[in-house]
Amino acid sequence: MNFLLDMKTILVTLVVGHLFTVVLISSYWRNHSRDSTFNTFFLAKCIQAIAWLLVILRGGIPDLFTVSIANSLQFIGTALESIALLMLVNYSQKHVKTFYISLTIVFLVSFHSILLFYNYEHIRIFCASIATFVLAIFPAFRLMREKSSTLLMKLMGILYYTVALTFLVRAIVALLSEQRMGLFTPGWIQTISFLSIFLVMLLGNIGFILILKERADAELIHMAYYDDLTQALNRRTFVSRAKQMLISCSKERKYVSFILFDIDYFKKFNDNYGHDVGDRILQDLSKRINHSLDSDSLFGRYGGDEFAIFLTGLDQKESVNKLEKMKQLIADAEIPGIPEKYSISIGVITLIPNHSTKLESLYVCCDKFLYQAKNNGRNSICYGDYEESLT
Repeated sequence: MNFLLDMKTILVTLVVGHLFTVVLISSYWRNHSRDSTFNTFFLAKCIQAIAWLLVILRGGIPDLFTVSIANSLQFIGTALESIALLMLVNYSQKHVKTFYISLTIVFLVSFHSILLFYNYEHIRIFCASIATFVLAIFPAFRLMREKSSTLLMKLMGILYYTVALTFLVRAIVALLSEQRMGLFTPGWIQTISFLSIFLVMLLGNIGFILILKERADAELIHMAYYDDLTQALNRRTFVSRAKQMLISCSKERKYVSFILFDIDYFKKFNDNYGHDVGDRILQDLSKRINHSLDSDSLFGRYGGDEFAIFLTGLDQKESVNKLEKMKQLIADAEIPGIPEKYSISIGVITLIPNHSTKLESLYVCCDKFLYQAKNNGRNSICYGDYEESLT
């Protein structure tokens, strides 16, 4: 039984697939904001569609178009696709783009030197296959190894690894084997190579759009959970997560600390220096607090200049010591353009919760201690007994 596929059929499928990809991407993303990642990938698909169309026409139009221009477009299209993939995993520094542009130029010069001075088909195939391997292997590696890579990204990485390695094998076979490897010559290597390209065209294109959608969804989730100015949790998210942690700690008989604090004389900073300065103070505060907390703690903005922290596993003395360090960290803060330093007043309640402990009650008690800290002259920490504060 002959399992070798007709190469013209595969090539026609590639052209049609790329064209439909361009149409579908345009239709889907018409009502979405287009970023540079999308634009780069879209341009790559357009160029690749033209390149494969020229390849199909080999024998009917001059070789200038079907060999020289077609392969040049393939190199450029593959390089752009690789850059787009690297942009997906936030690995698109300027030097990476420069490197890919340089690589593409090297492959273009090499291929056309072969075309002019040593025009043997197996040598051209070797050069084109090595180019595809080199251009595709690094994005595959980044998709697989990036810490932020999702399962979908890792699957995409495997797919691009497969294509890259297939073309490496094709290059070796073209150089060492005596069998003919013309574009339309049936053969296992040809079939597997172009079948892998077809799979990338089909699954890779779909995967790319799904990853873009995944990233857009992640941005929406971040906007829903976090305060835009300070990047602290917004009040709704903080309360929701703190309630879950409170229930968990009540079951484990584990200490919790609920902390409220705000910036002393914050209105004075806004009035004297403008709201832009006030925003910079809020951002500086949030950055310093976030750096001093571990991953098990919660930090949220309740509104205005009022913030909350939820700690677990620390008794009252340990919590107060931690807050003293935070307070000192803020006291040492120097913000360019602001001659005065800022400070915070803190109210804290620490207890081992039970099933009847409510976050709302902790907030009320903590708020009392916060105002007591302000009445004590500000830039201080006030704490007390939970049961007594309820009376």
